[in-house]
Amino acid sequence: MAKHKVKKVVLAYSGGLDTSVILKWLAEEYQCEVVTFTADIGQGEELEPARAKATKLGIKEIYIDDLKEEFVRDFVFPMFRANTIYEGEYLLGTSIARPLIAKRLIEIARETGADAISHGATGKGNDQVRFELGAYALEPGIKVIAPWREWNLTSRETLLAYAEKHGIPIEYKSGGGSPYSMDANLLHISYEGVVLEDPWASAEESMWRWSVSPEKAPDVATVIELEYERGDIVAINGVRMTPAQVLTRLNELGNANGIGRLDIVENRYVGMKSRGCYETPGGTIMLRAHRAIESLTLDREVAHLKDDLMPRYASLIYNGYWWSPERLMLQTMIDQSQERVNGTVRVRLYKGNVIVEGRKAPRDSLFDPAIATFEDDAGAYNQADAEGFIKLNALRLRVGARRDA
Repeated sequence: MAKHKVKKVVLAYSGGLDTSVILKWLAEEYQCEVVTFTADIGQGEELEPARAKATKLGIKEIYIDDLKEEFVRDFVFPMFRANTIYEGEYLLGTSIARPLIAKRLIEIARETGADAISHGATGKGNDQVRFELGAYALEPGIKVIAPWREWNLTSRETLLAYAEKHGIPIEYKSGGGSPYSMDANLLHISYEGVVLEDPWASAEESMWRWSVSPEKAPDVATVIELEYERGDIVAINGVRMTPAQVLTRLNELGNANGIGRLDIVENRYVGMKSRGCYETPGGTIMLRAHRAIESLTLDREVAHLKDDLMPRYASLIYNGYWWSPERLMLQTMIDQSQERVNGTVRVRLYKGNVIVEGRKAPRDSLFDPAIATFEDDAGAYNQADAEGFIKLNALRLRVGARRDA
C-alpha cells in the first residue's frame, strides 16, 4: 500500500499504550488525518480519558459510542439463539464483539470521508482477521492499516520508548496494573499471558476480576425465573428489561454465585493453540436456560438439526465470518426456529452451577402429559404400535446380520 495515498483513517482506539502509539505512528508514517473511535460495549471502564488523550494528541474528530444495547440485541442474543459454543466450551465473548466494531468503523469512515481504517490487533491473533473480514464484507474497497504487521515496535519496551520520544502520555496504574492481556465487554472478560502460557500451571485466584470463586460463593442458592419471547430473555423474575439490562443483571447474579469461569486451550484460526481463561457469568446462565426452554418448544428434528449446524455457526463467528452469506443464511434458519420459543425457565444458581429446576410454555409447549405419563394414558398412546416401528427400523440391521452370519 502506498502510504501517501491514505488521506484519512479511522482508528479503533482504546486510549491504552498500543493504540495511543498507533495514533501517532499513523500520522507520522502515513501523513494522514486520524479519526478515533472508542466503543462502549460494557467493558466497565471510564471512556472519557480516551477522549482527553486523543484531544491532547491533536485529534479533531473523536467518536465515543455507547453500543451496549446494539451489542446484546443484534449480536449476543442472535448468537445465543443458536446455543453457540466453540470447541465445546468457549462462549465467544471476544469474537462476537468484533463484527460490531468493524461495522461501526466502516460507518464512521463513510460519515467522515475516510479512505482507511486501522486497528491494534497483532499479527498473531484472531482479531486482525475478524476486524478485516468484517470491514471488507461491508466496504470492499476500504484500506486497512494493521501497524503490528508493518512496524518494528515489537515489545512493550519499544512501545514505551516511542511514546516517550513523541510525548505520548502514558498512565501507570498503581501496583503496575494486571500483568495479563485482557479483553472485556458486557458478555465476558478474558485473560491471556503470564502463567497461562504454561497449560499445566493453575490460574492464579487473584487473576479473576468479576466472580467470586465457587468455594466462596454463598451457601444459599439464588433462584430466578427467566421469561422468553422468540428465543430471547425479556424479563427476569417478572421484571421486563432491555437486552443489555438482562445481560447486566445476569452477570451480577452469576458473579455473586461463582458462575462462568473457564480455562481452555483453543485452536486459533491463524493456526496456533492458545490458552485463555474467561469469565462469562450471564452467558453461562443464558445458554443453560435457553436449552431448557427449547426442550419444551422445539420439534425433535429441528432441535437436532440446530445442534448439528451449531459447530459450523460457532466457527464462522470465531473465525470472523459474521457478515458472510453463509452465517446470514444460518441466522435466518435459526431465527425462524425461535418463533415458538416462548415461555419461562426457573434456574437455581449455586456455587458455580446453573441448575434448571423447571420450565413452562403454556402456548407453545410440545410436551403432552397425557402421552408422556407412566400412569394410565387413556389410549393417548398405543404401545402395541411400537412393535412395528422397531421391526421396520431393525430391518437393515437384521439383513446385515444374516449376511455376516
